Amino acid sequence: MNKWIALALLACTFLQAQTLTVYTSRKEQLIKPVFDLYTQTTGVKINYFTGKAGALYQKIKAEGKRTPADIFMTVDAGNLWFASEKGVLAKLKSPALKKNIPEHLRGPKMDWFGLSMRARTVVYNPSKVNSDEILSYENLAKAKWQGKLLLRTSKKVYNQSLIAIKIQENGEAQTEAMVKGWVKNLAQPVYSSDTKLLEAMAKGAGDLGIVNTYYLGRLQAKNPDFPLKVYWPNQSTSGTHVNISGAGVLKTSKNKVEAQKFLEWLSQPAAQKLFAELNMEFPVVSSVALHPLVQAWGTFKPSATSLEFAGKNQKNAIMLMQRAGYK
Repeated sequence: MNKWIALALLACTFLQAQTLTVYTSRKEQLIKPVFDLYTQTTGVKINYFTGKAGALYQKIKAEGKRTPADIFMTVDAGNLWFASEKGVLAKLKSPALKKNIPEHLRGPKMDWFGLSMRARTVVYNPSKVNSDEILSYENLAKAKWQGKLLLRTSKKVYNQSLIAIKIQENGEAQTEAMVKGWVKNLAQPVYSSDTKLLEAMAKGAGDLGIVNTYYLGRLQAKNPDFPLKVYWPNQSTSGTHVNISGAGVLKTSKNKVEAQKFLEWLSQPAAQKLFAELNMEFPVVSSVALHPLVQAWGTFKPSATSLEFAGKNQKNAIMLMQRAGYK
């Protein structure tokens, strides 16, 4: 009898090791093809649960050691930093991840890793703006741009992370002055989404704005004649602000070895290409080819400021934006 019990337990362990569960805030259409490719490549099945980052984190905390989740996958380094600070992510010893993921795009404790890179940059209407005059995020605070600038709400984590990184690069006083200048230069009240901002700009509501490039990519894919262009600011200084979509293995995972293998696979060229292309983002492995639309935006120097500061400085960034009147 003991022999059969042992065999049953061994079989259960094997089956468990052949399945991974991912809690992800990345939308299903942007991640399911990646999971399917991994299953086709390795035979390991991926179960996944989608939702907003905050809700998924609360679900992980509520489930505790009982959680079926092996991996927390989300967008924005601030969300991953928060999970790390709360102690829910496991530190990994992975030469592959250390080699493939640039240092500033992963957690300093090796417990979260950027898997694709997104740029939050300036998009402009070339019929109204001479791109040579844009220069930098800081320059958008000058009176020259009064009544011309469009922004998304400060409540979105993408903008909170941008300001948090700017605090790290320029200090609070200079960053607050910049944000106050942005607010003075607004052409319209802030928008609830980047897509609405871009559509409004295309109709003449403003001349330029700050958005994630993939939102423009989606509109250009539907309409190749969409009349806006990308500008890469701060090329002679700190570089264009970038953030990530990324993931970490949970401390409570029952399949840590297999979960680490999955993240390592995601840092390989074939997976990198698919992961980035599905949302018109940039691979974190620079040698991987870009989606044609993304490639058409041209090359740029990204900021190399560690994305851990998107989390560390987030609280200060939110308070700064409130003081500056950025709604």
